[in-house]
Amino acid sequence: MTESHYAASGVDIEAGNRAVELMKEAVRGTYNDSVLAGIGSFGGLFDVSAFKQMDHPVLVASTDGVGTKVKLAASVGRYRGVGHDIVNHCINDILVQGAKPLFFMDYFATSKLDPEQTAEVVTGIAEACREVDMALLGGETAEMPGLYKLNEFDLAGTIIGVLERDAILPRSTVQEGDLLIGLQSSGPHTNGYSLIRKVFEDISLDDSLADGLLAPHRSYFNVLYPHLAHVKALAHITGGGFIENIPRVLPENLSAVIRLSSWHVPPLWRLIQQKGNISVEEMYRVFNMGIGMIAIVDKSVSVDFQASISEPTFVIGELVNGERKVILN
Repeated sequence: MTESHYAASGVDIEAGNRAVELMKEAVRGTYNDSVLAGIGSFGGLFDVSAFKQMDHPVLVASTDGVGTKVKLAASVGRYRGVGHDIVNHCINDILVQGAKPLFFMDYFATSKLDPEQTAEVVTGIAEACREVDMALLGGETAEMPGLYKLNEFDLAGTIIGVLERDAILPRSTVQEGDLLIGLQSSGPHTNGYSLIRKVFEDISLDDSLADGLLAPHRSYFNVLYPHLAHVKALAHITGGGFIENIPRVLPENLSAVIRLSSWHVPPLWRLIQQKGNISVEEMYRVFNMGIGMIAIVDKSVSVDFQASISEPTFVIGELVNGERKVILN
């Protein structure tokens, strides 16, 4: 059979079809009764008639990418975890406004399509979607030789969620004396990987180090969503670390004091800081330092709130009068 001109240019339609076949079962496994049309359609269809039962439904949308963590994942041949990364990062980004996820759309682009590799990434996406009963409604797989280096790929996604208008976070009741309750991260999540790769550029990653650096970005939805009535604000400690993310949910007249001795920073961060000769300030501006989500709650409910959470939590600081800054103490 004569090779097509398109294939000769570097784009293999058959490889794309093979990838779709490999991922089809995983994608369909995320469908619920609201999905009217998904894979194979030009556009995904999602029934929103359930919104009629809500008083004032508000849609929340967010788009993000995995960033240069994909380069590290590709270098050691681990692909499924980055699928979890993109979904869970987006889930957390809309959870901080109080939203329940509805559906997800992914975008996978690479230099040369490897059907098995692509299906592994999308299977990871589907697994993360199923964990929160969210439909993987559609997506795009693009083969673009010349735009990406050989064996490189990029991954991005868009999430749509919903919440009642009067439940939007942060609440106007955030005040001086409120406590910051930290929940553990699963690792670096999806942030700071350009610096991480530079720090470890002269080190061959063994399984232990690769496990720590490539642990999937965790979702906080299942552990936090049932308890949002007691939460005044949530801060996802993502790009920008503590320094940039906490002020996003604070009023102009408040600052957050972070007690650095209030939780055990995992050894991985000590290794990164020591090997990279990185200052404390920069570590907390770039990384999550073992705390991936922060809930701001009234001091009077903090004990009950912590008791209701099905994992260890830490009182890592409090709000004080200030200028919308983070004070490391």
